[in-house]
Amino acid sequence: MADMTSRPLTVGFDLDMTLIDSRPGIHATYTALAERTGTFIDADLAVTRLGPPLAEELVHWFPAERIAEVSDLYRAMYPEIAITATPAMPGAREAIAAVRDAGGKTLVVTAKYEPNAKLHLGHLGIVPDAVVGDLWAEQKAVALREHGAGVYVGDHVGDVRGARTAGALSVAVATGPCDAGELRAAGADVVLTDLTELPAWLDRYRADGHRADGHREDGHPEDGYREDAARA
Repeated sequence: MADMTSRPLTVGFDLDMTLIDSRPGIHATYTALAERTGTFIDADLAVTRLGPPLAEELVHWFPAERIAEVSDLYRAMYPEIAITATPAMPGAREAIAAVRDAGGKTLVVTAKYEPNAKLHLGHLGIVPDAVVGDLWAEQKAVALREHGAGVYVGDHVGDVRGARTAGALSVAVATGPCDAGELRAAGADVVLTDLTELPAWLDRYRADGHRADGHREDGHPEDGYREDAARA
């Protein structure tokens, strides 16, 4: 076995409503999609439930036999409409920088179509070490394990499930459709208000003798690590 204490610190991040506020861009794209297809889409409602794959939203508005066709159309329209309309979430750049300053690597794992995810990050000047798209909930564990991520940061209960499936520490931010109570109930190890709190949390976590690859400095794996909500 490789020496566990030599593994690099690797922190994974979700994209929508974790690193980026994708509501304006997605709302505009759904509005344009409705106009193009002549199909009613409640864009206001759709942006309150971001996180799951595109197809899971489209089934509310289109028959099953059209989902593949409409998904392709949405993804083709998306870059021109959504990229420049989408800002970074507060603290996003600082969170990525905090991991780098600690000598670590960053990974984005998202359910979003990977080429569009990369366009968002490039436009905003957020440059993780790797980006993996088209994975949702427990499927995210595949990429987290492949890249050796011991911490996964996300805003949705699906992100919590992905982290736990991968054996990673689940750090949740209450900036998306799931509130702090839902995130804790789903099994999040730490719940932060938003990413502005992550650099200080990471400092505390490492100062307490924990490493962001999911092991303590003595090389032993974490066993149900949870930070007191009052400190988080």
